Amino acid sequence: MKLTSLNTSLFKLDGGAMFGVVPKSIWNKTNPADQNNMCTWAMRCLLIEEGSRLILVDTGIGNKQSDKFFGFYDLKNTFSLESCVNNAGYNIDEVTDVLLTHLHFDHVGGAVNKLDENRFETACKNATYWSNARHWKWATEPNVREKNSFLKENIMPIQESGQLKFVEEGDKLTDNIDLVFVSGHTDAMMLPKIKTEKGTLLYTADLVPSVGHLPIAYVLGYDTRPLLTLDEKEKILSEAVTNNYTLFFEHDSVNECCTLQNTERGIRAERTFNLSEGF
Repeated sequence: MKLTSLNTSLFKLDGGAMFGVVPKSIWNKTNPADQNNMCTWAMRCLLIEEGSRLILVDTGIGNKQSDKFFGFYDLKNTFSLESCVNNAGYNIDEVTDVLLTHLHFDHVGGAVNKLDENRFETACKNATYWSNARHWKWATEPNVREKNSFLKENIMPIQESGQLKFVEEGDKLTDNIDLVFVSGHTDAMMLPKIKTEKGTLLYTADLVPSVGHLPIAYVLGYDTRPLLTLDEKEKILSEAVTNNYTLFFEHDSVNECCTLQNTERGIRAERTFNLSEGF
């Protein structure tokens, strides 16, 4: 098995929204804000080569939206999904599976390319796109709170392509990739837990976006069920520290991975490093 980190872009989100009720005087130490209270975040995807399968986890923000839309997020160091896959030594048509942790625009935007005003196509033409029925329904019949995060041009062309398949809770993507379902951030988000010869890697998506979010109470203001997130974080981080998992961060602009340790203040990072150094 070979794992490769794909850094598709940096973008900015409001620090208060990213840390909820945690005061700025605390979170600003780990995730410093600019003059507009915006912090820099990554949109980091993961490419997994396992046997005959080439599996892509999430796809970044893509390029379909307007300049005005992208202007809200101050995108920097942006690369197309295709160029990221090419730079990793593969062709995007070799991707066999695309696992979408959830369908918010910064995770699924790169899954679909825009041909013209009314025509779209999937970015990975030969891949199966994996979601789950609960989350798909949640995204295609959105609540008012999340409606602006679920963009139909990012989602519906996947279904129309015939490449969409669903997994159920308890399913594995492969013998070595378990799927952990969590519903505090959005309903039925999926976290791949990847078993390798070097240990277990947990892709944390928006459950733990960065090292700065490791404290249990540091929960996104975007979460639909923040109290559930607290319970899910406590359970999953306890399992991770007990079993020596490595966490892979989708949104930490500095740290790709970390190992964990128990401290007097709770579970914290033991060592931070790039994926290429540990897996």
